[in-house]
Amino acid sequence: MSTLTLYHTGFEEIRLPDVHYGRKNADFGQGFYLSDDEAFSRRWARTRKGMDTYLNIYELDLGGLNVKRFERGEEWFDYISRNRLGAADSLPEYDVIIGPIANDTIYDTFGLMTSGLIPKELALKLLLIGPCYVQTALKTPKAAEALRFISSHTIPQEDVESFREVVRAEEKEYQEQFFDVFNSEEPAG
Repeated sequence: MSTLTLYHTGFEEIRLPDVHYGRKNADFGQGFYLSDDEAFSRRWARTRKGMDTYLNIYELDLGGLNVKRFERGEEWFDYISRNRLGAADSLPEYDVIIGPIANDTIYDTFGLMTSGLIPKELALKLLLIGPCYVQTALKTPKAAEALRFISSHTIPQEDVESFREVVRAEEKEYQEQFFDVFNSEEPAG
């Protein structure tokens, strides 16, 4: 039996996640998103006036679930592209999808591609730079039922701000790599 320890940050303790809540145009479509990397989860925590920030901790039993695992590559890119455009989920048979986060938090790489400003090949190259963080999306009620809430605790606001400094440093490095790759390509046309 395979289990994963997973983390989710937010503004409340979430004991029973709703896979039908959230954006339909997220990387892996609508679902409840988690990470197996606690440090990464903390770095993406936010603050909101008058609210606590929580780190929720879970265990996911993968036994009996239909799981799709992606690596960075064309199949992953095509799936995310479809989802970001709001298309119907092309992999509805999976309960859980695990794979890299599309690292385009500074520049909307998919927007540049769909606007015709860059070709698909360059968009894929741009999404392959920077650190590779993995996300786990629970897509079905069956997957949510296999998720066991372990605990939660609040993250102090000053800790959230120090984590945001790490993210800003990563984003600066990503921006430099983005421009290096972008500028090394031959002009279109």
